[in-house]
Amino acid sequence: MTSTTEQLTAQVSATTLLRFATAGSVDDGKSTLVGRLLHDSKSVLADQLEAVEHASRSRGQEAPDLALLTDGLRAEREQGITIDVAYRYFATPRRRFILADTPGHVQYTRNMVTGASTAELTVVLVDARNGVVEQTRRHAAIAALLRVPHVVLAVNKMDLVDYAEGVFGAIAEEFTAYATELGVPEVTAIPISALAGDNVVEPSARMDWYAGPTVLEHLETVPVSHDLTGCHARFPVQYVIRPQTAEHPDYRGYAGQIAAGAFRVGEEVTVLPSGRTTTVSGIDLLGEAVDVAWTPQSVTLLLADDIDVSRGDVIVPSADAPATTQDVEATVCHVADQPLAVGQRVLLKHTTRTVKAVVKDIPSRLTLDDLSQHPAPGSLVANDIGRVTVRTAEPLPMDSYAHSRRTGSFLLIDPADGTTLAAGMANESFAAPAEAPGADDEGWDF
Repeated sequence: MTSTTEQLTAQVSATTLLRFATAGSVDDGKSTLVGRLLHDSKSVLADQLEAVEHASRSRGQEAPDLALLTDGLRAEREQGITIDVAYRYFATPRRRFILADTPGHVQYTRNMVTGASTAELTVVLVDARNGVVEQTRRHAAIAALLRVPHVVLAVNKMDLVDYAEGVFGAIAEEFTAYATELGVPEVTAIPISALAGDNVVEPSARMDWYAGPTVLEHLETVPVSHDLTGCHARFPVQYVIRPQTAEHPDYRGYAGQIAAGAFRVGEEVTVLPSGRTTTVSGIDLLGEAVDVAWTPQSVTLLLADDIDVSRGDVIVPSADAPATTQDVEATVCHVADQPLAVGQRVLLKHTTRTVKAVVKDIPSRLTLDDLSQHPAPGSLVANDIGRVTVRTAEPLPMDSYAHSRRTGSFLLIDPADGTTLAAGMANESFAAPAEAPGADDEGWDF
């Protein structure tokens, strides 16, 4: 079995899967756009379409309401808004898709963070009549923070502004300037009418002034990077396997999902946070021994030396080991109803490890209107985006989010009831190297 980097990269690059999310304000037409994509790309089964038609007739609508293809919760249908993240899977001859249709209401911005956290592309919808609003800016800021590589601005309801080129141009210019200031690397603006189907799957005859791709054409052709050579290989241990069988009396394997990069038999690795070094002596994949494995495969690693490894440890190549730290500087999206305050005790979940932590400082909160930083807010409330410094009870091998979306992210959790408080993205640098936990560990004063 070959294990050359060139052939490995070629294998993964052949995968034609795109994960993308939708975002936008209430009533901008996200669910209708998703329904139109599914319907016009022939990705809706006959019984699903029949159920939508029946539900639409019962609500007094003559034409099928395609938004019902994604708004599956009863409360969503009754209120006419999306509440939960709806995941849909569909395919065309050119590519497979995993779609996260996220809510637009400001109350459910936290769900947009969930849906976009693994996305390679985000479609931000704007109502052509309203233009760029605060929620549009918030979604652009979240896409930038989550480092989503591609952003599509879909200016919807062009049929309600007489398909005016000037309206589209003004919105596209304002949004692109704002997104560029946030650091979004690429914005593609497309004028559409999800209700009428203009420029969603088929080109619109009513907007001959637009020569760009339709939404589906762009989704099918946008480049998705699977370059493994530049990844920092990371393997968070999820479970230690010791079958204790007569056939394998000394078997000790470390199971989990490769978070990034690739691992090879014979490679020298380091176990963090302990810093112990050893060699990969074997890799088991679906019951078969392989020479190499890569993200996002779930495997069992076998190590040459009998060293202490447990759940929450991270196995990394010795030549590419991150520093461990107890002082995490990060940008967070606060998603809970209760505020996050300086001095608050929390749990920090990073990959498969959960540790005690204390919020030491909240230096600033982002002001969405002008992208300025409001200094020393003291606390963050629901939907705020701010910078925090968190002190953990144990050292963590955390990458910066810019280098790894998997091992540079974490959650802050309420230790009392398990509520997720905030989703965090570690900054480029950390405050200090790891030290021994403070003497008052029980008091969480690290």
